[in-house]
Amino acid sequence: MRRTPVYIICSPRPLVGKTLIARLLCEFLLLQRGSVTGFDVNLKEPSLLDFLPGTTETADIDNTFGKMQLMDRLIVNDGIAKVIDLGFHAFDEFFTMVGQIGFFKEAARRGIAPFVLFVADSDRTSARGFEMLRLNVPERALLVVDNEHILRGELPAAFSRNRQIKIAALPLFLKTYIDRVSFSFTGYLRAEKDSSTELHQWIRDNYFSFRELELSLKPQRG
Repeated sequence: MRRTPVYIICSPRPLVGKTLIARLLCEFLLLQRGSVTGFDVNLKEPSLLDFLPGTTETADIDNTFGKMQLMDRLIVNDGIAKVIDLGFHAFDEFFTMVGQIGFFKEAARRGIAPFVLFVADSDRTSARGFEMLRLNVPERALLVVDNEHILRGELPAAFSRNRQIKIAALPLFLKTYIDRVSFSFTGYLRAEKDSSTELHQWIRDNYFSFRELELSLKPQRG
């Protein structure tokens, strides 16, 4: 059965780089698949909708109608990858909802492949949030994002048992450059002929990490 991926970028902490990772992933999926749908669950700007308005829509989980509307979109095996930029304010509510409806079991039944990309931080809130996910999310679906801009040093032991994706830190001037609303990662790769630049290699390294996730969706030959 063809499986449709649903990527949930999350953390109970603000300002850990969730939207940056969601942008990278959306642009990679557009390049790799030709289509993607982003869902922006955020209170503050800038958000995913600001950067990728053509492929992103807002989602509201503050009421029952909004929750069901979002879940109905995520549970459809239509071959279009979904990316959720989950604001920290909605972390508990979203995963409570996911548990109540049995999302992961229903996803498996319908051929949906969820990936929860938890952006780690070094505080207790982050550790508690991750432990809750470890108890409720299938191990193969839960990944830790080690954003070196946030975690300067070794990944805390609480996160070390799960699969990891490392996002290298960029110099401040490059971070400011990619934070512009008009900036496109894929556009930069296509326009910059010098593949040895730090930003070129940074984007390619991150795209390679996402490609490994996409390859895991393919059926294994016996």
